[in-house]
Amino acid sequence: MNDTPDILCIGSVLWDVIGRCDNPMRQGGDMPGRITRLPGGVAMNIAMALRRFGLNPALLSAVGRDVQGDALIEACAARGLMTHLIYRSDDLPTDQYMAVEATNGLIAAIADAHSLEAAGDKILQPLWDSALPFPYTGAVALDGNLTLDLLSEIARSPLLAEADLRVAPASPGKALRLSPFLQAKRGTLYVNLEEAGLLCQCEFDNSTTAAAGLLARGAARAVVTDGGNPATVASPDTVVTQTPPPVSVTRVTGAGDTFMAAHIAAELRGLLPDAALDAALSAAALYVSGETKI
Repeated sequence: MNDTPDILCIGSVLWDVIGRCDNPMRQGGDMPGRITRLPGGVAMNIAMALRRFGLNPALLSAVGRDVQGDALIEACAARGLMTHLIYRSDDLPTDQYMAVEATNGLIAAIADAHSLEAAGDKILQPLWDSALPFPYTGAVALDGNLTLDLLSEIARSPLLAEADLRVAPASPGKALRLSPFLQAKRGTLYVNLEEAGLLCQCEFDNSTTAAAGLLARGAARAVVTDGGNPATVASPDTVVTQTPPPVSVTRVTGAGDTFMAAHIAAELRGLLPDAALDAALSAAALYVSGETKI
């Protein structure tokens, strides 16, 4: 690994605490299972996947200068990720995410990214203090755990005006935070069917109509997934739709991040739209089946 990043991953870097049950669960259920703690957050998950695909990602985020934060930075470094650009706060705790998963999917989750939100534009300091080239012209993976104000700033900022922006909402509850990128007609938006509907204020039956709806609302480019149903990549002059490989689902958290990272990596390698989407769907299928190591 050299000292020059191939891509910036801007957003949440935190601890994932995941409880997994090997049986179906319902709300209020109390079942045996396994509880793990791993480095997580959308930006972190994307960076880890990008590293597996041979790229050299740098993280821009906020991590507390506490015991949990020191351990998290060490875990990032052990995975080959560049952490020297991360904002370390003396008074904000390290963020965390907690989820319960079962064979019937995600049962519940809580994302505590309050420190990232409180840090605000301090995480972008490397973009204006000469730590990175100005203007930055490389690829950027950005997640919706940032505040709406900061995302609005990024969508129109000269700091990233020439960057290849790739944006994901982090969760359906934060989908509307991507609205500034529709208004600015910037970036590639990575959303699922529900998130596309929230951004367009309507319901869609499939990824193809959802992608078309996003383009009509101002998206420069849209990538829409729908679980095991066909996914679509659409721009004003190209539309590609493919069905994911059928697999048995053993984990859910991080699947969308793996898909996004695989798609970015494929396109940075120069793959055409059909091949890039196929590579991303295959990588996501391996991940949810449990065959890909974290």
